[in-house]
Amino acid sequence: MNIIIILGKIISDIEFKFIIKNKNKSISIFELELTNNSIVTVKAYNILADYCYSELNKEDIILIEGQLNSKLEIISKTIEKVE
Repeated sequence: MNIIIILGKIISDIEFKFIIKNKNKSISIFELELTNNSIVTVKAYNILADYCYSELNKEDIILIEGQLNSKLEIISKTIEKVE
């Protein structure tokens, strides 16, 4: 298992979906630009997905703690908006 902590700016609209027949009930997906100009995809599930969709916007700067999966996507465990 790996742990990753990143800081970046949201550069895409936050997509929100409901999941059927899965242990997770909802998902938010968006792209984040890091300080080195790399772009990564972020996924958040359930309550965190609701938070992302309702509280975050394009151009917000956020701090994420999560895991990097085999598709090089960040699966978030915590997300904090940086003011």
